[in-house]
Amino acid sequence: MKQSLFGRLGQKAKSWEFVLLLILILEFIIFGAKNPKFLMPNVLLGSINDIISICIISLFVTFVMITGGIDIQVASIVGLTSIVVGVTWQDFGVNIWTACIIAIIAAALCGALSGFFVAYCGVQPMVVTLGGSFLYSGIALLISKLSATQSYKGISGFPDGFTQIASFKLFGVIPSQVLIFAGLTVIAYLLLHRSKYGRKVFLIGINPRAAEYSGLNSRLIILSTYVLSAISAAIAGIVLTSYLGTAKSDIGMTFTLPIITAVVLGGTLSTGGRGSVIGTALAALVIGILRFGLPLCFKINTQYLDIPVGLLLLIVITGRALSANPKVIKLMAGRFPRLSGLKS
Repeated sequence: MKQSLFGRLGQKAKSWEFVLLLILILEFIIFGAKNPKFLMPNVLLGSINDIISICIISLFVTFVMITGGIDIQVASIVGLTSIVVGVTWQDFGVNIWTACIIAIIAAALCGALSGFFVAYCGVQPMVVTLGGSFLYSGIALLISKLSATQSYKGISGFPDGFTQIASFKLFGVIPSQVLIFAGLTVIAYLLLHRSKYGRKVFLIGINPRAAEYSGLNSRLIILSTYVLSAISAAIAGIVLTSYLGTAKSDIGMTFTLPIITAVVLGGTLSTGGRGSVIGTALAALVIGILRFGLPLCFKINTQYLDIPVGLLLLIVITGRALSANPKVIKLMAGRFPRLSGLKS
């Protein structure tokens, strides 16, 4: 006998990624019905440029949170990367691509420093990365003072090759930023879900002591997740600087909450041991599309966009917690037997 439609859907809904995909499709249906312009490829793909940095960083912050940590310093590293690129290129005469490499190395060192305190000194990740956020923001501000350009104006006039990072469009439609995000998603997925390194990350999050007893160098792996997170912030900072055409020390400072929200909404447990790159990517897109669609289709002021995002997070996380509660599952199975996957 075949399972009922509700039974098959119930099984698929066990995958959190499937639930997020449904939410994303629902957003397209609602916003598209309200304003057909929303579904125009140029408009829709163009809107992704504004959120792509958040999407990129979220992918690798997932690694950190699976180990049981948290990284709230990545937003400050975005600004640090931007100003390092600008100052080394404009004021020190370094080739723009060399400047980008220097910025990525600087970001990796920042991640390694914070990761060292977390992994080897046993300091709480929240404390370390909060301190790192202030530290790296301050360093970025100091570096901006080395420039002949006043910090509030930002450094501009970058070479065409650099600005092409964000302005190039494949087939004249698909922005290069979308391609960068897609490529990094594949890399993050293979690294976390299809490699020995990823299995070690999950094991550390599930049971750190067992990981140590099994012979894993858990401290080095934890440190490496902060390095990866910082490098992703550097890449996002370079892409964002190219997109805006200006380098500033405070660029990306509002990214922290959307990034953490995307990771948690994507199914990563704040206590570690569980998470998904695909889930994070979908959640980041859900948040980005929501923040783009509400002003375009419902004329909601951008100042209030954090309210629906916060509500979405509360509703989804509460629902997920309830669905994992055995008492709730038993109650729902008794009231709605068809949803429990009974055979017809």
